[in-house]
Amino acid sequence: MLDLDNIQVHFSPNGLLFLNICLGYILFGIALNLTIADFKLILKQPKTILVGAFSQFIAFPFFTFLLVLLWKPAAPLALGMFLVAACPGGNISNYITHLSKGNTALSITLTAIATVLAIFFTPINFAFYASKYEATNALLHTIHLDFFDLLKSVFMLLAIPLCLGMIVRHYFPEFTKKTKQFFSVTSLIIFVGFLVVACVNNFDNFKLYIKVIVLLVLVHNLLGFFLGYLIAKLAKLDMASVKTITIETGIQNAGLGLVLIFNFFGGMGGMALIAAWWGIWHIIAGLILSTILRRKV
Repeated sequence: MLDLDNIQVHFSPNGLLFLNICLGYILFGIALNLTIADFKLILKQPKTILVGAFSQFIAFPFFTFLLVLLWKPAAPLALGMFLVAACPGGNISNYITHLSKGNTALSITLTAIATVLAIFFTPINFAFYASKYEATNALLHTIHLDFFDLLKSVFMLLAIPLCLGMIVRHYFPEFTKKTKQFFSVTSLIIFVGFLVVACVNNFDNFKLYIKVIVLLVLVHNLLGFFLGYLIAKLAKLDMASVKTITIETGIQNAGLGLVLIFNFFGGMGGMALIAAWWGIWHIIAGLILSTILRRKV
């Protein structure tokens, strides 16, 4: 039997801080492509925002619950799946949307809104579905998200780099024109570099539990992408919005999940491994998906 609770996951808070700084840099580069007019256009399309929120906070947690009922993973793994599904979309989705030629302004808006909504939806969805699955009910603890921590996260990861990038574009158009490509290339290098380091640091764990973790996260992640695509298509959104909601639903803020696991569950091994592998895998899956979606118009 797998001793999942004793797994040591090499994904420290300092590593998360480094990742957040990198994501801020990446978002700054993305914001160099945005103007205020992009966001005004989105605010005139509330249906798209509602479809994105429904896909992320209602559909994905519910279908994750059905997947757990069908798969019956060990309780720590199931808890990890419930928590990841309850988290908002991560900043990585903004970059993947940009690569996919989706609606980047919509992606950033959805990420910002989802992060705020997560104050309520993340603990509610996690507690509800974890309590409905017998194996996880015994391990369930109540999660409390600190509003000011999340607010600080929104400003550091979204608002500050976003505003800086748009200000630079507005006041320094020539500089923006000359450096946009540089930021695009270095952003990709940062992503790949982080991916390699994360895989190397956790290679022993992944080697031991690869059959259990990798396939489970793969299917769970595909479920998120599929739901986002299906719901956006059923809502008859334009292709750029379909791409965006597909990515927003399939790329979760696994970093937030890890922080919650370390804060509220003592870094429970099975949970942490699910969230950590999600954080690595959705970068790979997102980059692969972006090469497919960018061809769709």
